[in-house]
Amino acid sequence: MATNLEQIEALALALPLKERGELAHRLIVSLDGEAEGTPEEIAKAWDEEIARRVAEIDAGTAVLIPEEEVFAEIDDMLRKAGK
Repeated sequence: MATNLEQIEALALALPLKERGELAHRLIVSLDGEAEGTPEEIAKAWDEEIARRVAEIDAGTAVLIPEEEVFAEIDDMLRKAGK
């Protein structure tokens, strides 16, 4: 399998930038499924979520996690995954 994967990777990397982007998008969609909503609807939803989170931080109701703790947790997850 590694040989096939390496061959596919080499072919993909030889594609022009725009086609590599399209391929990456198609692969991600194959894992996650199509996005629900138009790009504009998704952007609006993110804007609303960001505003909500900022309001929580400003109000002092958000639970903030120090970056050192976040990165340590990510490192631990990656180690456990064998990466």
